[in-house]
Amino acid sequence: MNLLNLLDRIRHDWQTREPELDTAPMLTFITLTRAQALLDDHVRATASGADLTPTTRDLLFTLHRSAPPEGLTPGELAALLAVSPASVTGSLDRLETRGLLRRAPDPQDRRAQRIHLTDTGRDLVRMHLPVHLRREEDLLSPLSASERQQLEQLLRRLIAHAETRQP
Repeated sequence: MNLLNLLDRIRHDWQTREPELDTAPMLTFITLTRAQALLDDHVRATASGADLTPTTRDLLFTLHRSAPPEGLTPGELAALLAVSPASVTGSLDRLETRGLLRRAPDPQDRRAQRIHLTDTGRDLVRMHLPVHLRREEDLLSPLSASERQQLEQLLRRLIAHAETRQP
């Protein structure tokens, strides 16, 4: 069963089982999460072609786009990735072993490290980024530019609202 048929089936089943309940919020969430999973699968396939996981790809992209010349600390990198600092450590180890990044002592704080892309890491990002962007463009191609902008604005509004709520 394809995803659209599955979503229709879920909607139908809820309307049949609980016709007096408004299950529209749940159906919207199901649609969002299923769409995210499907889109992630497509983007993950692109990352695997470069022998990257989505996490290591995002880490390399973040260093490429956001690191100042002195590099980023692991904590700064984790904040830009919206993950915990502990979850970054294993990825840093794997990427350092592959020669894609290096850690250097922070000159201002001997206890801290600064993370930098190596030339090899930067070359991999520059090679993989256009492939990644083409895949995302292909996935978004059914939407016009204004629809994409509207979708992003709606999602940003949801995010802003959710961030003000207790989890």
